Amino acid sequence: MKTPAIAAFFLATGLLLSACRKDDDNDPATPPDEDWPSDSIRVLRSNLNFPWEILWGKDDHIWMTERAGKVSKINPETGATVFSHTITDVVSNGEGGLLGMVQHPDFSSNGYLYVVYNYNSPSGYREKVVRFTAQNNTLTAPFTLIDSIPAAGIHNGSRLLIAGDKLFITTGDANASARSQNTSVVNGKVLRLNLDGTVPADNPIAGNPYWSLGHRNAQGLVMVNNKLYASEHGAGVEDELNIIEKGRNYGWPRVEGPCNGSETSFCSENNVKGPIWSTGNVTLATCGLDYYNNDRIPAWKNSLLLTTLKDATLYRFALSADGNSVSAPQKYFDGTWGRLRDICVSPAGRVYLCTSNGNNGDKLVEISRLD
Repeated sequence: MKTPAIAAFFLATGLLLSACRKDDDNDPATPPDEDWPSDSIRVLRSNLNFPWEILWGKDDHIWMTERAGKVSKINPETGATVFSHTITDVVSNGEGGLLGMVQHPDFSSNGYLYVVYNYNSPSGYREKVVRFTAQNNTLTAPFTLIDSIPAAGIHNGSRLLIAGDKLFITTGDANASARSQNTSVVNGKVLRLNLDGTVPADNPIAGNPYWSLGHRNAQGLVMVNNKLYASEHGAGVEDELNIIEKGRNYGWPRVEGPCNGSETSFCSENNVKGPIWSTGNVTLATCGLDYYNNDRIPAWKNSLLLTTLKDATLYRFALSADGNSVSAPQKYFDGTWGRLRDICVSPAGRVYLCTSNGNNGDKLVEISRLD
């Protein structure tokens, strides 16, 4: 693991930014006027291959990763590619490859773009978080924040989110579940770093990037009213929606879903926090997560929106006033486009979905209203 010295810059803003600005305070109550296609639902792009992250950039374009290593900037009105850049040391093995992405809060001036991806090292298949500088229609100046994270063909995480001046990273257990309960290993955790890769002084353990533990494979992350929500894949039961708190244990592999039965004693002894929702005796393959609070689609206001892979469906969860609970979910677009990997919301309240079907058959879909 690399933890480089503090760079010359250090910005502390109140902006919360992750996939498609996954926060609660930047979506206007009234959508701005736009000269824009009026379709309620349209396929913006086709012929994609395993897109993994989509975010609404601070330059008002859609930024997307594809698992084989491509980062693309897309015009959200026309679907045209402004530019693409391939990160050459990405190695896509099974479910691994180029995964999460997030922009620095001051991206408009510094161009800093953070990505997480898998690569081959002398020690084997690994994962790292790298900051690039986006300028002149390319990515330059790679700077590694953390590397040598054990990786595998499954369970690599990894979603990125920036809240203020902190970077949150979800890591999977890389198909070795015991890692999730071991605080000396970065797998199966939510990690928290400063934006230069150093470890914040107020993390649960001094010098340790871990923020929460006991995770199997969290692939959705969003901040709403200073609460951090994560979606997580269960093994054969109990996909979860969790509120992530400092130092808390989320149970895996000793606990699946809510604490009950023989799990109760482990929960009470290890500060386990149960999910605010889980799938029970099935799995849906919960993935990308975002927050919606815009008048464009009134039925979705103050809701978490969750994509699923196996269930190929978009789920909406209305948040309670205090944000500590959610309503029973409503389902949309069941099987319409196949497996749904990620979601993002534009400041105008348009919702974007990307699929994960492979064979260059994936799509980027825009939802402007529900007819």
